[in-house]
Amino acid sequence: MKILLILSTLLWALVASEPTLKPFESSKIYSMSYDKNTTGLVRHLPVYKNPKWVAKIKSRKGKEIFFSSPKSMFEFYFYPGKWYDVGIKSERDFSEIVVTDYATAKAIDAEKAFYVYGSSVVSPAGDDLVAFVDKASADKFAKSHSGKRVMSFDSVSDALIRLLNGNL
Repeated sequence: MKILLILSTLLWALVASEPTLKPFESSKIYSMSYDKNTTGLVRHLPVYKNPKWVAKIKSRKGKEIFFSSPKSMFEFYFYPGKWYDVGIKSERDFSEIVVTDYATAKAIDAEKAFYVYGSSVVSPAGDDLVAFVDKASADKFAKSHSGKRVMSFDSVSDALIRLLNGNL
């Protein structure tokens, strides 16, 4: 009985002294490989000329589709069937959505990015959404460039994209 009490006390002391384990967080590294011949699907602009604006959607079959800006990427995202020759019918066919962080020019997860609407900065596609890796960077940019709103990926609507294109 004493041995059981001692063992249980030792076990409790061992468990209590262990540091709290945090779940493993891996951050995926995104990339965009394009050259001078790569053009955006929606506006047919060469993407290398404006690297801070490039976006990409990768299909489950491995096909990479490039865009000259986040706005163009969202146009495709909302209506992929409009470009039927690409072979993507719906967002279920997407495996990865990537945009370029405007501040760092690094490829980031578009679904975790924050977008500034209504700023004084325009893309090659005109009025656009400026992408950032975090809300603080987006807020700072919005404040210094007359941005009207900072939003998450899920807050961007087809109606907003049509408004940016002047198609309301």
